[in-house]
Amino acid sequence: MKQGDSNIYFIMGVSGCGKSTIGSLLADELKIPFFDGDDYHSETNVKKMASGQPLTDNDRMDWLLRLNELAQSRLEKGAIIGCSALKESYRRVLEANLQENVRWIYLSGSFDDIMSRLSQRKGHFMPAALLKSQFEILEIPHNSIKVSINLPAEQLVKRILELIKSQ
Repeated sequence: MKQGDSNIYFIMGVSGCGKSTIGSLLADELKIPFFDGDDYHSETNVKKMASGQPLTDNDRMDWLLRLNELAQSRLEKGAIIGCSALKESYRRVLEANLQENVRWIYLSGSFDDIMSRLSQRKGHFMPAALLKSQFEILEIPHNSIKVSINLPAEQLVKRILELIKSQ
C-alpha cells in the first residue's frame, strides 16, 4: 500500500460493529490518521444517547457537518473517519464537496452478534438498548466495500485492503 493514501475512508455501521478498532488498524496500514466520529458529537447529543434516547435527524445534522468539515480539511493527506452514517441522506452530507475522494467501508453484522459485543463494552456513552433504533433506520449503502464483522480484526483489515486495491 502506498504511503499517505489521500482518500477519505468512512468506516460505517451501527454502534458496536468495530468502527474504532478496524478504523485504527486500517489507518496504521494506510499510513493516514483515524478520527473517531464519536469525538465530534456535541455534549447535548452524548447526554441524550447516554440517557437512552435515540438521536433525531435534526440532532445529527451539526455532527455530520463537523465530520464533513474534518474530511474536507484532510483531502490532501487522507483520513479514516469512523461514523455510523446510517442513512443515505447522512452519507450525502458527509461526502459533500469531497469530489471522488470518498470511499465507504460498511461493517456488517447481525443484531445478535452486535448486541453481544455491546453487552461486553464498558465506558461508552452509547447504551446497548439503542441498538434496535439504529438497525431500524439503517439504510445499507450500495456504493461501499461491505465486510462481515465475523472475522478477527486483523483478517478483516486484510480483506478491506484487498478490496480497496481491487477498486
